[in-house]
Amino acid sequence: MFEVIFLGTSSSAPSVHRGLSSHIVLHRQYRFMIDCGEGTQRQILKSGLGFKRLDKVLLTHGHLDHILGLGGLVSTLSRWESLDRLDIYGGAHTLQRVSNLLFKVVFPDALPPAEINLIELQPGLIMADDKFTLSAFPVEHRGPDCFGFVFEEKPHRPFLNEKAEALGVPFGPERSHLVQGYPVTLSDGRIIRPDDVLGEAQPGVKYVHIGDVGRTDNLVEICSRADALVIESTYTEEEGQLASQFGHLTAARAAQLARAANVKTLILTHLSRRYHERDVRHEARAIFHNTYVARDLDHFRITREGATRSKQS
Repeated sequence: MFEVIFLGTSSSAPSVHRGLSSHIVLHRQYRFMIDCGEGTQRQILKSGLGFKRLDKVLLTHGHLDHILGLGGLVSTLSRWESLDRLDIYGGAHTLQRVSNLLFKVVFPDALPPAEINLIELQPGLIMADDKFTLSAFPVEHRGPDCFGFVFEEKPHRPFLNEKAEALGVPFGPERSHLVQGYPVTLSDGRIIRPDDVLGEAQPGVKYVHIGDVGRTDNLVEICSRADALVIESTYTEEEGQLASQFGHLTAARAAQLARAANVKTLILTHLSRRYHERDVRHEARAIFHNTYVARDLDHFRITREGATRSKQS
């Protein structure tokens, strides 16, 4: 399972009810921030998440509405939150802007109190452990080095309790070893192997996050069968020409991608102040019914059944 908290859901300028782009993705012990628009610090506090373990930032691209909040956030994290290390991932162009912001503005005369690592993204795997993978893929927007991200749990084999009980496998380390793929020897000398008590492999949860983007025909395979797709919806089709001109999507075009990729849930964000939420939702749902329009501080849980909005602060 992944959890996504929307800290800011507006496009290039904030509105009364929507801040600039930022999101938190939770998975087990990990906390990832995706983008960090101006005002993100306050949204973190309002969300109740706090700053603990917030040591990985993923940047979709280098436009100011997606990175300008990093200055204040990094200053707070490094001075007041006892953060030892912060890893910031982005394309080369994006990291150059971030470097200027952090080391020429925030810390111009001294080394920052915490270790700050600027890690250049390349398409492909960013990190992995025994439970999940995080990968980056290129997207087309205005300017170079724009990326989207795929969070995906690794396939797993469910433990079949009924079979284990029938074979006399006791509760305790024996079951844990079998889940980890190791055979165990019972007290009566019988050897139980993982295949005896594990079911067929089941796919893990897949979550795709795309920031600003103007082209989608090259994203169908990447988004294929995602349990949730988060993507921008800056315009509606009424201004589709403007969307194309500025490298953005309409609600309809985002919904067409969701339908073509056979995703379970579509969540739209990055809304312009010119539209009412209901208009964006109505346009998308006419094409792809299982669509949400995210609001600031929305909290979604993403499982194999799709995404559900669990609360809004």
